[in-house]
Amino acid sequence: MSDSAYPAHHPVQQVDTAHGYITEAVASLQSQGIRVDRSHLDPMGPVDATIIFGDNALVWDEWTGWRVGTYVSGRQGERTVLKDARHLGGGVLLSLLDLAAMVGSGTSKPLTTREANASDGLFDALRNYRA
Repeated sequence: MSDSAYPAHHPVQQVDTAHGYITEAVASLQSQGIRVDRSHLDPMGPVDATIIFGDNALVWDEWTGWRVGTYVSGRQGERTVLKDARHLGGGVLLSLLDLAAMVGSGTSKPLTTREANASDGLFDALRNYRA
């Protein structure tokens, strides 16, 4: 996997908390034969990240988890735009094995969301992922 497939660290600490999770997501996708072109961490409100592979992209955010669709536009510091996006469900912090399997198979799980500014331990859980 090229270094550009991995997201760069983000200068905002709260956003950068997702760095390890997103880096491991890229590795998980690659291990399932999905070629990742690039990825980046995005702005706050919500904290989110994008993984681009071919003409498609995955977007993760702290409120709804993962969604996949055709990549239209986006870059670090600018929200990613997807066409025909669908949520993968399975929780905001979907297991990375499930993520790779769902992307490969086109399946999804029921959507579970969280409220903005929830004190539910998400950012503590994200800190457990180290890149």
